[in-house]
Amino acid sequence: MNPIYQGKIHMGQLIEGAKAARGLTVIIDVFRAVSVECYLISMGVRSIRPVGALGEALSLAGKVPDPVLFGERGGRRVEGFDFGNSPAQIIPDVVRGKNIIHTTSAGTQGVVNATGADEILLGSLVGARAIAEYILHKNPPEVSLIAMGDAGISPTEEDDLCAAYIRSLLLGEEMDMKTAIVHLKDHGGRKFFKPDLQDIFPEEDFWMSTQVDRFDFVLKVETDPLGYIVRTLPSSD
Repeated sequence: MNPIYQGKIHMGQLIEGAKAARGLTVIIDVFRAVSVECYLISMGVRSIRPVGALGEALSLAGKVPDPVLFGERGGRRVEGFDFGNSPAQIIPDVVRGKNIIHTTSAGTQGVVNATGADEILLGSLVGARAIAEYILHKNPPEVSLIAMGDAGISPTEEDDLCAAYIRSLLLGEEMDMKTAIVHLKDHGGRKFFKPDLQDIFPEEDFWMSTQVDRFDFVLKVETDPLGYIVRTLPSSD
């Protein structure tokens, strides 16, 4: 990427940051909502519908064909849902061709609160470069990078890192991501390496969520008569 973004970049955090977001807005949730959705797309799901409330997710399941429910609160799978929020625990044969309904503590909360955004993208380390390329191609007058953090109420290192990385790509600056990921493993990612938490935060989730720039597509949130739906775009669209 040679061009440098000339517009205004707003760096925001948490639900309050999402509420204040303007322009093209990137809602960032590395561990693990957006990473999960990127892997779901790569596995050939038919659609992904992010929702905020659990009741809304259950209601929506009765309105779409072949629904598969992904739900997490406090990191744990919601009782009665098919999956939690772990990319490592997704079963490709179960989700392929299905309509995913996805509710989490942070990422989907950012989507529903970014009411002032002109356009909403979903941000993660696995798709960061594609997002930057998309922004450079569209060249909007302002961009908001919103790190959603833990449950949208406290900052996390991984989301702040992703926001900083996307900003660096837009401005043509270098970041040592290999060193940053090593640091993240021993700090913001420590829960994935605790033996007693492997059923909730499997170690593989850390490595899958930190495969920087693995995917070359962009996840854009749009609406239809049923609510929010994620559309997949090439980075140059």
